[in-house]
Amino acid sequence: MSTSWQRRAATRPKYVEATTLVVLSVFTVSGVVVTRAVMPQAPVLWPGVALSVVACAALYRRLDRPLAVLAVTLLCTMGQGALGYLLTPLVMGPLLWAQYTASVRTPRRASRNSALTAAAGIAVTGLFVPSFHDSPMLSIVNPAAWVLMSAAFGAYVRVRREYAAARAEHADRQREEEARHRVIQERMRIARELHDVVAHHLTLADAQAGTAAHLARADPGKALEIIGRLPETTAAALRELKATVGLLREDTDPGHDLTPAPGLGQLPALVDACSAAGLEVSVTVEGPSRPLTPGLDLTAYRIVQEALTNVSKHAATRTARVRVAYTPHYLTLTVTNDTVPGRPAPVPGPGRGFGLLGMRERAAAAGGTFHAGHLPRGGFEVACTLPLDRPDESPAS
Repeated sequence: MSTSWQRRAATRPKYVEATTLVVLSVFTVSGVVVTRAVMPQAPVLWPGVALSVVACAALYRRLDRPLAVLAVTLLCTMGQGALGYLLTPLVMGPLLWAQYTASVRTPRRASRNSALTAAAGIAVTGLFVPSFHDSPMLSIVNPAAWVLMSAAFGAYVRVRREYAAARAEHADRQREEEARHRVIQERMRIARELHDVVAHHLTLADAQAGTAAHLARADPGKALEIIGRLPETTAAALRELKATVGLLREDTDPGHDLTPAPGLGQLPALVDACSAAGLEVSVTVEGPSRPLTPGLDLTAYRIVQEALTNVSKHAATRTARVRVAYTPHYLTLTVTNDTVPGRPAPVPGPGRGFGLLGMRERAAAAGGTFHAGHLPRGGFEVACTLPLDRPDESPAS
């Protein structure tokens, strides 16, 4: 079928339907004429032609009333058989089409019952063809078999359509579930970002303010120095908060004012911020440094940042050690702090925050491992190993 004919058929369905029924009527009437010509005892012509036209005309309502149309075409075909016509596929054309439509558009039980009824009616009608009483294969078996074949083909098409509809519905549900899962993942990622930004900078600001208050009388100059660096901490918090919340903007919103995501290159600034809050941090880098993907770089930075935040909030001492080790395939991050003898550092548990949980989720999202716990000789350690050559590394980790 050419493209122009397909377009015409789609825009003029009634015209196509009428044309199809006219063509079917011509073939059916031709079948009646040919059958009458080859039979030894020629039956009456015009009643057979009239029944063919009525059967073809009834097919116009086959889509909305398939069983009623099937009954009309069956009665017309049985009438032709009673007149003495041999029921060939050409003569039975309207009945076969009606049976196919009924099998496609009606429930399975109704389709099966209608097919058995039509086949039985055609088989009984074959007894009225006197010229073929000695050949039941032509007068009974063949016509009934054509009806059953038409019903079987219609049932097959119905099952295929139901299967296609079920697959489409399943695919829609899968797409909706995947979209919902992505939304949940994105919400969790943004929640982790907000938690890391707010918790870290507010913890440092609180520590700076507390240290300045403590030194206000003993060392006013040092207290003023700490207070002077407090706006840097709050400004950094605002910048990172703006960059994180900016991800929630629409695609059409301008994003040129958003700062890039932090990475391990900002470790010196992070150490300075911790020092301003009274936490002395030493950083050790082992192995030749390698360029990291933006997602992995952000993950590594956030894990170190959150670990230092936990040290600032929970550790008994004011020192911490950060170890960054590069190997050919892995990046290892270790943050360790000492504890006062007899006073172990508390591990954040349920109700105390989401620091350890957030670090573990970040490491898992990057395909790495995470461990946090007390050391045998005292102290607390956060250790994380991230793969450097993961093929499905995502920047949104």
